[in-house]
Amino acid sequence: MTNTPSQTSGVQMLEVSPELAGQRIDNFLRTQLKGVPKTLIYRILRKGEVRVNKGRIKPEYKLQAGDVVRVPPLRLPERDEVVPVAQGLLERLNAAIVYEDKALIVLNKPAGIAVHGGSGLSFGVIEALRQLRPDAKELELVHRLDRDTSGLLMVAKKRSMLRHLHQELRGDGIDKRYMALVRGRWETSKKQVNAPLLKNTLRSGERMVEVTDEGKDALTLFRVLRRFGDFATLVEAKPVTGRTHQIRVHARHAGHGIAGDNKYGDEEFSSVIRDLGGKRLFLHAYALKVPLPDGGELSLEAPVDDVWTRTLERLGE
Repeated sequence: MTNTPSQTSGVQMLEVSPELAGQRIDNFLRTQLKGVPKTLIYRILRKGEVRVNKGRIKPEYKLQAGDVVRVPPLRLPERDEVVPVAQGLLERLNAAIVYEDKALIVLNKPAGIAVHGGSGLSFGVIEALRQLRPDAKELELVHRLDRDTSGLLMVAKKRSMLRHLHQELRGDGIDKRYMALVRGRWETSKKQVNAPLLKNTLRSGERMVEVTDEGKDALTLFRVLRRFGDFATLVEAKPVTGRTHQIRVHARHAGHGIAGDNKYGDEEFSSVIRDLGGKRLFLHAYALKVPLPDGGELSLEAPVDDVWTRTLERLGE
């Protein structure tokens, strides 16, 4: 690319290969159109300037193998204008990497950082990693963690690893365990919550999940790790299914909202935890077991942050 103040690309016709089938059009364009600002991609989608098989599509359209995507001419900023991720965040995320090989990165994501940009955020973990690892051209999130949840997050560096891990996730091959601080006394005998979940989007655009018979099956296994009298319990949660907000909604359904959960938690309980210095959501993906393509297994654990540690110390007093 020449260093002119800006330049215009011509019309591009992109054919969707079979391994990219099922991807949303916006995610597809973000990986295909390297260096094009995300705001520009969403603008051409919103205006209906991107066509698939000559027809208009919505930003949430899922691509099928053989689809032909027409991208209009784009005015591209010069290379130097790419918005860099703040250096401080890059350093934090680099330090948070707990495992890396030629095909996979696993990091201990700090609470409060989104996994990807969007909804008013110009960048998240994936954008930062693309800047930290410019040679890894196929970096993709394997799964998601809510912005306020901390812990182990897998990012594939190769398409083959992404496919392998998605297959393992669908077939229960990956063992993910979380820690959560919940309100009240969680009884040892309560080992699971089996309650169907349905995703709703409110008029405000906020996504809420509720327990209802019309929802999709959802199962979470729970185990008591530590009690703080009858006031709070530290539990381990193992989601068997992978629904949005599953652990948070299942904890509330069981009568034990998670500390710091402003959507599904208990404000009175959360405010006591906040007064102890616990200004965060107390949900942390702490353990992960992953079958690797060569037959081996990756087993990782990630420590909690200082806020979590200090809050539980004060709670124990």
